[in-house]
Amino acid sequence: MILASASPRRKEILENFGFSFKTVVKNVDETSNKDTVKEKIMEIARKKAIAVAKDFPNENVIGADTMVVINNKILGKPHNRQEAFEMLKSLSGKNHEVITAFSFINLEKNITYCDYEITKVYFKNLTDEEINWYIGTNEPMDKAGAYGIQGKGAFFVEKIEGDFFSVMGFPLGKFVRFLSESGFDLNNLEKI
Repeated sequence: MILASASPRRKEILENFGFSFKTVVKNVDETSNKDTVKEKIMEIARKKAIAVAKDFPNENVIGADTMVVINNKILGKPHNRQEAFEMLKSLSGKNHEVITAFSFINLEKNITYCDYEITKVYFKNLTDEEINWYIGTNEPMDKAGAYGIQGKGAFFVEKIEGDFFSVMGFPLGKFVRFLSESGFDLNNLEKI
């Protein structure tokens, strides 16, 4: 299996579950002209997987993408400290959705599957001091929505409704159910 992502969080989630894989990343255009956020995120996950699958047509390739959405606005990765501050301020005291899509492709076996998971995350009210402290850790700079639930950003989260791993970057439960329902042997994860 090949993970078409450089995300250390996705790598950690899959390794901890017992999957054996290599990581291959291609530069792809991470934009979409689709109408809905769900369609956009699935298209981006698919693009990532297809770009790698073309070089490894007989391998199972996984692509994934995560978006944070509040009031129909997509929050990507912040470009600077000010943008991170504004994102976190907009999430303060509210709930938002984290949508993570995955694409599973094997060109030789003609397998193309894409799905997504939506998790609702509730933030406590954040003070400017708390936001600035967090930005000072540099943790928010490579994360959609400017926070990581598995790190110091957990301090901001009051509760979640849905899949924790999806917020972290990969919808593990939905992915494993897909494999099981597709006839893959979960007793041999290293051979998937």
